[in-house]
Amino acid sequence: MNTQLNWNSVAIKQQEIHFSGSIYASKSGKAIMSESFGYANYPDRIINQPHTRFSIASGSKIFTSIAICKLVEEGKITFDTKIIDSLDIDFPHFDEEITIHHILTHTSGIPDYFDEDEMDDYEELWESLPMYRVRNAKDFLPMFQYEKMQEKAGSPFEYNNTGYIILGLVIEHISGMNFTDYIEKNIFKTAGMIDSGYFSLDEIPANAATGYIKKPDGTWKSNIYSLPAKGGPDGGAYVTASDMGIFWEALRNGKLLSAEMTRQLLSPQENVTEDIYYGYGGYMESNGQDVVKYIQMGYDPGVNYRSVHYPDQDLTIVVCSNKSEGAYEMLKEIENLTVNK
Repeated sequence: MNTQLNWNSVAIKQQEIHFSGSIYASKSGKAIMSESFGYANYPDRIINQPHTRFSIASGSKIFTSIAICKLVEEGKITFDTKIIDSLDIDFPHFDEEITIHHILTHTSGIPDYFDEDEMDDYEELWESLPMYRVRNAKDFLPMFQYEKMQEKAGSPFEYNNTGYIILGLVIEHISGMNFTDYIEKNIFKTAGMIDSGYFSLDEIPANAATGYIKKPDGTWKSNIYSLPAKGGPDGGAYVTASDMGIFWEALRNGKLLSAEMTRQLLSPQENVTEDIYYGYGGYMESNGQDVVKYIQMGYDPGVNYRSVHYPDQDLTIVVCSNKSEGAYEMLKEIENLTVNK
């Protein structure tokens, strides 16, 4: 592989779109590209580096899925366990037949606290519920607990954030641990993701990038008033790009789940559109017989994340950004240079 040619091409794309963030690519467990661009803190001109931590929004839903799979492995729940039987919280208008499987695959029909068909600005959510009060899974309850079902349980795929909040509550109820503590201990620490964690925006550790949102006049503002104060079951973990490479290695090598449970996590469950499916662990592209690649993505104001893993090539590409856009374009550029090369 012509590394210099790759670097030139990626650098040109970065300059073209003013990408800010980190990129990481590995093949067969060895890093083939690790670069960073832009600033983690613009006023102080602190540059992004390979060890910079980025929020990855919904890219962290897979951690919630793995935690559920671990509880299934331990015999504490099954994928067919009904939500009503795994929580002591009342949802008076929810279908009592909703199962863990339904929520993992976004087929539960429950109301989404952030319905993208009705609201296109995530910041609007915090006008009625101050974001600084949202630090745990239970803090989301006022946004959906007494809402009515959108569809019947078992309806076709409809991406849903509320379901993953409920999964987080299940994890807490069954394990007896706070959700973020459970993930940090049983996934991040086990995998060796030493720089990853769930951090409160008012207690951000060193080497964490501030997210930036472009204003209509072309200037920038931080996203500290645009997101929950702390990430949780539906998104918001902080990782380094290389930690996500470590994550895929750990998952594929059986450090996080048994071989059979890993297979279930990574198998197609619901067709989304054409050759794109959703499994317990997220999106994937299938050729009809095998999974071609696994796809992770996350979008929040001031946060943009994309990652893919090609199982046949043992190729992983991770792109983290502390702006609202740019990760997809950088990912496609790196894919063009590395896939089947």
